[in-house]
Amino acid sequence: MIGRFVRLARPYFVMLAIVTVGRWLLGTAFGVPYERGTWYFSIVMLTLFASLFYGVFTRRWLSFRILQAVGLGMVMAVISQLVIWLSTVASYGLGIQSYFNHPFALTRQMEPVAFLPAMGSRAVGLVVNTILTGIAGALGWVLGALLPPRAE
Repeated sequence: MIGRFVRLARPYFVMLAIVTVGRWLLGTAFGVPYERGTWYFSIVMLTLFASLFYGVFTRRWLSFRILQAVGLGMVMAVISQLVIWLSTVASYGLGIQSYFNHPFALTRQMEPVAFLPAMGSRAVGLVVNTILTGIAGALGWVLGALLPPRAE
């Protein structure tokens, strides 16, 4: 089942790569302050909306049940959070100031955050965002009833 979800989510993974690269570039190469640039390339928002849309379309056109839509959303969320986690590790490991280790992104405070507390924050994000994205998938599945039936 997870393999099917991963294959189905290929377009999402392309978008995830684009947003991740954009986020890296804005925060490092282009020097856009976090407060201004974080909203342009948000991995969490991309994942939530993708889960919502995937839930809509997979219900009507692939006959997914609600738990399948939830599962697909949660798989996308876990992979997205893994990308965020790895980007945070890379930022700390390489000593790079990026959007991934910005204090506000980690604790909603402006004081610097050490590596271990930062990773603790990312672990909370993994759990919370996976649950929220599953809920978005379920909501999308409910909205999928509004689409016309699949043409045979």
